[in-house]
This record gives sequence, C-alpha cells and structure tokens, in this order.
Amino acid sequence: MRVAIHDYAGHPFQFDLSRALARLGHEVRHFYFGDDPGPKGDRNLRFDDPSGFSIEAIHIPLGYTKDRMLRRFAADQIYAVHAARRIAKFAPDIVVSGNSPLDVQRALRAATHRHGGTFVFWVQDFYGLAMQKLLARRWMGAGDMISKWYRKVEIDTLKKSDAIILISPAFALHLPSGLAARDAVHIMRNWGSVDLIRPGDRDNAWRRKIGLGEKFVFMYTGTLALKHDPALLLALSDAFADDPDVEIVVVAAGVNAQRLAKEQESAPRANLRLLPLQPAVELADTLATADVLVALLEEDAGEFAVPSKLLNYLCAGRPILLSAPSSNLSVSILAESEGGISVPPLDRLGFVTQARRLYEDSSFSQRLGRSGRDYAERHFVISEIAARFEAIFNQVRPAACLPSAPDKRRKISRPTRNDYPRTG
Repeated sequence: MRVAIHDYAGHPFQFDLSRALARLGHEVRHFYFGDDPGPKGDRNLRFDDPSGFSIEAIHIPLGYTKDRMLRRFAADQIYAVHAARRIAKFAPDIVVSGNSPLDVQRALRAATHRHGGTFVFWVQDFYGLAMQKLLARRWMGAGDMISKWYRKVEIDTLKKSDAIILISPAFALHLPSGLAARDAVHIMRNWGSVDLIRPGDRDNAWRRKIGLGEKFVFMYTGTLALKHDPALLLALSDAFADDPDVEIVVVAAGVNAQRLAKEQESAPRANLRLLPLQPAVELADTLATADVLVALLEEDAGEFAVPSKLLNYLCAGRPILLSAPSSNLSVSILAESEGGISVPPLDRLGFVTQARRLYEDSSFSQRLGRSGRDYAERHFVISEIAARFEAIFNQVRPAACLPSAPDKRRKISRPTRNDYPRTG
C-alpha cells in the first residue's frame, strides 16, 4: 500500500510511525511543513531505514509566522496548494493527515478524493473548537464569525473523511451528531519516541555546553503557545529565586515563548534560562539534563488538546510536573504511569508546592522517573502501534492491500537526498 503521512508540525513520534509502516512493507512518504519553527523529529534518512521510506519537506515562498494573523492565513492557503500537489504526485492509496490548519486539511481531503485516494483525518487537536475559545470575543464580533466558520469547515472535513483517528476518547464528544458512532471512527492514543529518547546521564555534553554545572534543573521543552500558561514558569522561577542551586530552563518556540522572552527582558530573573528549540539529535541529552520536566495546558484547552510532550517526557525517565485540567487525557496517562505529579491549571501554589517536593525528595523523584520510562517501554512499542494503523487502513481501503493492484505500483518520482532537510 502506498501511504502518505502528512504531519504539518513534523513532530518526532509521527516519523516513528512512518518508518514502522515502511518496515511492514508499505511504500511510505512522510510529508511535513519545512518552514514551521516548532519541535521536529528525525528528518534525515538513516542507514537502517527501510527501502520503502522517504521524507519530503514542503516549503512555501512566504515567510511564516504564527503571531500575524493575516500573514498566517495567507501562508496556510499557499501551503495547502503546495502540499496537495506534492502529495498527489506521490499517488498514495491512503493519506493520513494531522496537526494541520483546517484550510490545509480541507484541501488535502478534497485533493485525495479527487485522485481516487482514501483520506484519514488524524485529530491531534480540534482547531475549530480552539478558535472558538480564542477568537470569539476578538475584533468586535468578527472573531466569533471567523471561529464559527472554521468550526463548520472542521465538521464538514470530518464528515467527508473516510476514517477519523482521535487521540483521546473525550474527543468523541466533539464530533458531529451521529459521526461518533461510525465504524470509521477510531481511538488511538499518541505515544513517545522510545528509541530516539532514552534516559541519559544528567551530566552530559548538552548540560556542559549550556553551562548548567550541578544546578537542579526544572525544564520545559517544545511549543509554548496560547494554550500553555507561561505565568506558571515565572511563578516557578520566583519561588526558587533565593536558591542559587536551582535553574528554570525553557527550551521553546511559539507565541508565549516570545512573550516570556519580553517579560524576561523587562524584568530579568537570574534563574530563568530561555533557549531556542534544539536539534532533534540533541533531544535525548536535552531532556536528560533536566531533573524535573514540566508540561502545561490551560483550563480552556483541556477539551480540544492533549500535550504530546508528556509522552516524550515519559521516555526520558525524568519525573514530570504537569499542570492540566483533571479531565484531560494527559492527567490520566500520568496517573497510569506513576511518572509524575499533576495539579490543576489555576493552582499556582499547588504547582510550586509540588515542585518543591520533587526538588527536596530525590528518591521519590527518581522513582517517578523510572516508573515513567517503564510505562513508555510497555505502551509505546512502535511495531504494535503501526500494526493497529495498518488494521485501520485495511478496513477503509482493503483493495489496496492486495498484491494484485498493479495500477498502484507505477513508478513515481522520488525526492533526492539533497531534498532532505538537515536535522535542526
């Protein structure tokens, strides 16, 4: 079967899936937005990659930014056209697409069906719901109209998809009436990159490069967007301001990362270190540098998002301090794994109190870290996850799985190695 995995964001665990599907004998090409500044997975071909696996970064002739709405809207339209063309050229039987703006999802769904393919909507976030939360009261009523339009686009694209994969059972509550009962709706939790991210030495090359010495490090990594409250990181910094042995390290990109940088510029905190996202090859050492890994999710975002960074944190074998709504899947996973502590988003005192507990009780913290890694090794087995995806493909596109489908084995153009982006 020819499979296009389109992960707009280019996150690590989706690359794992593409490689694993190729090991099952499928022809898999992994597409992602090469100009997006967020955290990325292993985007280079490796010597042990299966022969049926390839990678294609999609670029656009317009500078991309998330904090200028009109420019972002224009970039989304341009990207949608480019992505639809590039994926169509690959001629896939199935397109699995997620982490994408709704204009992109709509265009890819239409293009996939126009070329006779099967489209699977992989719901990582409900963008339409998020826009209703964030835009409804902006621009003198225009924000409400825009958000309602995009929620309509989201629902329409979901209805027209051949299959839907939800990362949380709670997401089914936000599907259109009757759609949740369809056989084509599947629940598949996300996972972390167990092989890419392994527990490492605290004293490593990355810690030495950054100059952290023997400091106790609370670390936040990844996207710091509107659904992540940077005030909690400032509260953490203030709580340990008088302790020279503690440092708060934020390795991030996003709107709130920029706001945090402005706050640090106007009111510097000596124990707060802000860094850009690091290359994928350094991710394991970056996480190993941490003594405690921090994850955040705003109260309003709990119904439409699940912080995937938590899953990579579990792989790293470090204790986790999570601020998220109790109803969010991330809280359930953390409880199942016994890999950390969660507190409600608005409980700053509780957040700081639990941070102190992790700082002062090293045996407790180490036990949490070991439990988290054990959980990851049991639940994030990529061969088993790929087999579950393959079962979904077989259900929605059985004919393409048969070896007697010569029309789907036509020769295609492939990106050359020079087309593959460098890691970073």
